[in-house]
Amino acid sequence: MERLIVLAKLTAKNQLTLPKSITAAIAPTEYFDVVARDGQIILTPVRIQRGDAVRAKLAELNLGEADVAAAVAWARKRS
Repeated sequence: MERLIVLAKLTAKNQLTLPKSITAAIAPTEYFDVVARDGQIILTPVRIQRGDAVRAKLAELNLGEADVAAAVAWARKRS
């Protein structure tokens, strides 16, 4: 595995632009899992499945089908 070493600057708005040589070395991706470990920031490319992301958030919030149905009914009533 070839190791690329380049610099990236953190902006005043806490944004980091990844150098093209780095992004070219991985598969095209839009999202990264971000972990801080031992003083390093580790970015791992991930592919988000929109349906999976919604299901994961619902599970995290402990919401079931009845909760979703009630929310949809409430939203439809309001319009």
